[in-house]
Amino acid sequence: MVFALSYNVMCRTVFGDRHGGGAGVYHGRRNWFREVMAETQAIVAEFCAADFFPGWDWIDSTTGHRARLERNFVVVNGIYERVIEEHLRRGKEEDDGDRREEDLVDVLLRSHGEAGDGGFPASMDYVKGIMADMLFGGTDTTSATIIWTMTELMKNPRVMAKLKQELEDVIGNKSKVEETDLEQLQYLKLVIKEALRLHPPSPLLIPRETLEPCKIEGYDIPAKTLVFINASAIARDPKTWKNHNEFCPERFDLVGVDSKGQDCNYVPFGVGRRSCPGADFGAVVMELVLANLLYCFAWCLPDGMMPRDVDMEGARGLTMHKKVPLCLIAKSKSLCNYSLHPSNF
Repeated sequence: MVFALSYNVMCRTVFGDRHGGGAGVYHGRRNWFREVMAETQAIVAEFCAADFFPGWDWIDSTTGHRARLERNFVVVNGIYERVIEEHLRRGKEEDDGDRREEDLVDVLLRSHGEAGDGGFPASMDYVKGIMADMLFGGTDTTSATIIWTMTELMKNPRVMAKLKQELEDVIGNKSKVEETDLEQLQYLKLVIKEALRLHPPSPLLIPRETLEPCKIEGYDIPAKTLVFINASAIARDPKTWKNHNEFCPERFDLVGVDSKGQDCNYVPFGVGRRSCPGADFGAVVMELVLANLLYCFAWCLPDGMMPRDVDMEGARGLTMHKKVPLCLIAKSKSLCNYSLHPSNF
């Protein structure tokens, strides 16, 4: 459900509709994107000999890794070409009439062939690359963070009760939370920050490569070295974070750290110029979705299950999902009691 919501938001942003325009149904299946994403993540997470031993790419051919990679590329590239062709066709049809509201693909296609800020035209491969970054980077990570946040809230009734109280105080008698309300929901922002600290969507971020030789704590690092940044270990470093394994949103009221990539002790979206460009967009989506889920419903664990019984193990993959899916029951707000009795912890 949460993945479908995130996917629909990104499709509206990138393609202009909920199901990705001409790519909405692929080979008769509407869940094509999740299948393609799962395969892409599996391929990226697998061992690739050429990444670690240049010149040994023949190993990837014998294991079938390269063939899977090429098949996946053909599918994804074909989908993007269908979307581009449909936007180009609709653009020609609307030249003489009222134009519809533009989406990201329209903007990218308008820049195709024109020199951008960098002094070079945006190629069609560039257009496809931006589309891939938005869909793959914005869908899976957003849904994973929302689920991990809900998981932590169910394990921590004190935080849940405090957040619910903030929602009631700020939203009042309105039927739902609107984007204009988010600025007043300060505790919600702290809750999401803490969830991102304990459960960064990409625990190892995206691999980087050194541009020139350098020395780190006595070790000589040559140029073109593949670098993995363990964001999860950084966020749980006991030298930096007091009670580093506890879910305590209030800590961010004291440390004054944000997730904009300027503090090396907290890097859920990367750091510096290579940090995630969609962090602000993703934050708004997460805040709006979580606020409405918590304001409109009371969420309870299945009968006989206590907060301490919620499984917190993560699954392997480029994006860290829960290994055991979170199962909750949505009830009317008046029917669920978030008790702070010690036996619930």
